[in-house]
Amino acid sequence: QVQLVESGGGLVQAGGSLRLSCAASGSRFSVSTMTWHRQAPGKQRELVAAISTGGTTKYADSVKGRFTISRDNAKNTVYLQMDSLKPEDTAVYYCNADILVVGKISTYDYWGQGTQVTVSS
Repeated sequence: QVQLVESGGGLVQAGGSLRLSCAASGSRFSVSTMTWHRQAPGKQRELVAAISTGGTTKYADSVKGRFTISRDNAKNTVYLQMDSLKPEDTAVYYCNADILVVGKISTYDYWGQGTQVTVSS
């Protein structure tokens, strides 16, 4: 049993910053790729950023240069630093992790509960 706990969402004015955190907890598991997705009302969920165990990152074009994903492997935690926020960044942000549970062959996708980010104009 593994769970992802997110924090850091909130309301911010355009141009402001927020830092999201997501920590995996449980036992007998290892975490590989971790990602952030977001979903606005009436829109499809989209990948925002991803980071591998080794630190390789990728970003959606819409957030390049403004968002930074990072991780602390010792803490099984991924972060998303969001700067220069725009109203169009408003969405529920979901943490996702590919997790290998001890005794299993393949990884399984775990999702956080989602955290609301609202950017006012």
